[in-house]
Amino acid sequence: GVKETGMLTPSSDYHIFYKLKKNRRQAFNDYLEVVEAAWEAGIRPRCHLEDVTRADIEGYVMPFVSELVKRSEQVDPDLHVKIRLCDTMGFGVPSPGAALPRSIPKLIHRMVNDCGVPQDCLEWHGHNDFHKVHVNGATAWLYGCDAVNTTLFGFGERTGNPPLEGSIFEFIALKGE
Repeated sequence: GVKETGMLTPSSDYHIFYKLKKNRRQAFNDYLEVVEAAWEAGIRPRCHLEDVTRADIEGYVMPFVSELVKRSEQVDPDLHVKIRLCDTMGFGVPSPGAALPRSIPKLIHRMVNDCGVPQDCLEWHGHNDFHKVHVNGATAWLYGCDAVNTTLFGFGERTGNPPLEGSIFEFIALKGE
């Protein structure tokens, strides 16, 4: 009865090399194999690009996400892959003038415009290491993420995630509702 599942797909070299003990090609292929297995089982995959704000966006993340989008076109639209951008260490910044991989606006722009990720298949998962979790979540919404992961009162892994109660008011203010 499972309709959708999240799968951790670490994207930074630190996580690929040191945590997984793989090279980029091995990780890339292994992730695709698991995504294909989900599709074969009729389950929508949600790929959690762990540590994306420390990843090689052009050399690794974009080719991987582009391949996911390409393969999604071959399956039922209800099974199209979702992409979760995970700011694992809280290094993301809300400025469009910042460099990749730190700039949330640039990161989202590249995913939507260069990789073809539909906005309704893109979400943000931030951490509060540098006290920007709330503004980074709002920035993700402003620049095209359909969803922002939140927790009650901001309690979450390590330093916390965006607080649900503050995010609701922020979303209302941003959308003019």
